[in-house]
Amino acid sequence: MSVTWAWVILGIAGLLEVCWAIGLKYTEGFTKLGPSIFTLTTLAASMYLLARASQVLPIGTAYGVWVGIGAMGAAILGIFLFNEGASPLRLFFLGLLLVAIIGLKLTSR
Repeated sequence: MSVTWAWVILGIAGLLEVCWAIGLKYTEGFTKLGPSIFTLTTLAASMYLLARASQVLPIGTAYGVWVGIGAMGAAILGIFLFNEGASPLRLFFLGLLLVAIIGLKLTSR
């Protein structure tokens, strides 16, 4: 697998992480079957794709980017879906998280 393809796979893995993280809210403690199946499926797919990408990319970079995408995506969707706070300071730190993700990408070999 090429490095470019590994980054694409890692991006998809990060988006799937957002899906399962948000899905956790809808499972209501894994008491709802549909959301629970969705959450567990996207969790497994996300982890699998992270493992595949880390075959090519450094694990520290791959994991950091994966977690960053998931955290940022979950926080942003939390603001829109669950009316979580969107203070200027919170948005500033989400921006810093984006800078960190880009920085990890730019400094990886």
